[in-house]
Amino acid sequence: MLNKLKKIGAQLKQEFEVYRLVLKHPDTPALAKIFLGVAIGYVLMPFDLIPDFIPVIGQLDDLVVVPLLVFVALKMIPDVVVNECRERIKGEKCG
Repeated sequence: MLNKLKKIGAQLKQEFEVYRLVLKHPDTPALAKIFLGVAIGYVLMPFDLIPDFIPVIGQLDDLVVVPLLVFVALKMIPDVVVNECRERIKGEKCG
């Protein structure tokens, strides 16, 4: 189980690196950059729009809002850009 959690953590770290490169890429549409920026900002906010003490909904907002923003942003970005950024991350690991 611990190995599985470490693998998931490594995959998440890799995805964040891909998103960082995508944000810097010149071919990424401005609206997609805004959505990714809002998603990252929402995760890092010291407060929640919907407080966590509200049962169920308070925790679900983080699990729904952030992935939805990332999903919409990635749909706007050309596949070529995302694939190029993924390859750069893989190349950095290998090199």
